[in-house]
Amino acid sequence: MGTHRVAVPRRTALAAAAVALAVGVTACGSDAPAADGTVTIVVNGQPERTKPVERAIFDDDVEEFHSLHEDIRIDPREGFMDPATFQTKLAGGQLEDVFYVYFTDPAALIERGQVSDITEQAEALGITDRIQPGLLDVFRDEEGRLYGLPTANYSMGLVYNRTLFEEAGLDPDSPPTTWEEVREAADAISDLGEDYVGFAELSTNNQGGWHFNAWMNSLGAETVDRGTMTANVDGAQGREILETLHAMRWEDGSMGDRQMLEFEDLQRMMGAGTLGMYIGAPDNLKPIVDNFEGDYDDYGLAPMPEQQGTLIGGEGYMFRAGLTPEQIEAGLTWLQWKFLEPDRFQEMIDDALELGSPVGLPMAPTPDIWVGGTREEQLALKEANANVPLDNYQTFVDAQPDIPGFVEPPQAQQVYAILDTAMQAVLTREDADIDELLATASDEIDAVLE
Repeated sequence: MGTHRVAVPRRTALAAAAVALAVGVTACGSDAPAADGTVTIVVNGQPERTKPVERAIFDDDVEEFHSLHEDIRIDPREGFMDPATFQTKLAGGQLEDVFYVYFTDPAALIERGQVSDITEQAEALGITDRIQPGLLDVFRDEEGRLYGLPTANYSMGLVYNRTLFEEAGLDPDSPPTTWEEVREAADAISDLGEDYVGFAELSTNNQGGWHFNAWMNSLGAETVDRGTMTANVDGAQGREILETLHAMRWEDGSMGDRQMLEFEDLQRMMGAGTLGMYIGAPDNLKPIVDNFEGDYDDYGLAPMPEQQGTLIGGEGYMFRAGLTPEQIEAGLTWLQWKFLEPDRFQEMIDDALELGSPVGLPMAPTPDIWVGGTREEQLALKEANANVPLDNYQTFVDAQPDIPGFVEPPQAQQVYAILDTAMQAVLTREDADIDELLATASDEIDAVLE
C-alpha cells in the first residue's frame, strides 16, 4: 500500500459560494470570436448544486483556466448526459458546444453528421499521442477521422474476496485466469458453509444480458456480428457461457439458491463477506465499502478470465456540428487542461483525497487511458498517493494494455433485455434447454437489429 498523501483542503471554502452561484440560461456560444478575439464555448459537466464541493472544484477550475487562457471563455452548464432530453436538445439547437457522452453514443452521432470533425486541431495540439488508440477509436469514423476525446473509461474484470480465497485454501495473489478456474474456486468457497456463495451473476433489468455480453467478450467474441449486423450468440461461445453457468448453479451448487440478482445484491453480499466472486468494473469497489461496510483490504480485482477480450465503456466529450475551427481549438484546449493534462495529475488526486474518494483504483482520478511516459507518470503518482491497497488490483492493471477492448453492441439495451431471459432460465430452471434458449435469443436479436 502506498503512502497516503494528506490533501490540503484548498477548495472546501468555495463550497458555499458554489451553492449560491446562479447560472444564466443562454444560447450556445457564438460562431465567431468577439471583437477582442475572445472565443466563448458552452460546455456541460458542471456538477449540480446538491454536490457543493464537487461544483466548487469545477467552478474554481473554470476560473483558473480563464486566468491561463484569456482568449477563451468557458460558459458552463450543469449536468452530463441525460438520454431522456439529449435528442430534444440536439434537435432544438440547445446542445452545448462541447458535450459529455458515453462510449455507446459516438458511432450514431458521427453517422448522422451531428458532431464536428476535430482531427486536425487535436493532432496539432498533440493530445492524441498519449491516449490509448483503442479508446480514441471509439470516437473515430470508418476513415479514421476523430470527433471527440475519451476522458475516463472502465473495463470489466473479476471482483473477488481475498479473505474468502485464503479461508478456502486459494492463493489471493493468483486469481483465476480461466472460466474453469473460476468454477473450481467458486466450488471451494461454497464449501466453506451454507451461507457462502462462490460466484454470483446478474439476470434482471438488462444486467444479465450485459454480463452475458461481457462473458462473450472475454472469449474473444461479440453478441452482435457488426459486419452482417446479425446475432452472434447461438454458437460455441454462447453455449459455453450458459453451460458453465448451468453447471455451477445445478451441479456444483456454488452459486447459491437465490437468483434474479442485481448489482446492489452482489455488492451487499460482497460487503457482508459471503460472496467469493463476480464480474464488474473497478468502480464496484467503492459502493461495497461506502454502502455495505466493506474494507478495501478484503477485495481484489483481476482481469476477465481467458483474457481474449474485455467489455470497455466510459465517457468523453464531443463537439456539436457546425463549430468553427476556433471554437474546436478552444474546446480542445479546455478538455486537455481539465481532464488530460499530466501537469495537473497531482491536483486532481488532491481533489479526490479531499472528497474522500479512493486513489489507487484503475478509475478516476487516475483513469487507465494513457500510454507511454504519461502512463508511467500517472502510475508513479498513483502509487505515491494511494489510500487503497494497490497490490490487490495489480494483476488487473498489468493485463489491461494487452487485452482487446470491445464496446457495447448496437441496440445494446434491447439486446441485453433478450439475453436476460436466457440467463434467468439457466439459473432458475435445472431443465433449461440451452440450445432452444440460444436459438430464440438469436432470432429475437435479429428482429431488433432489422
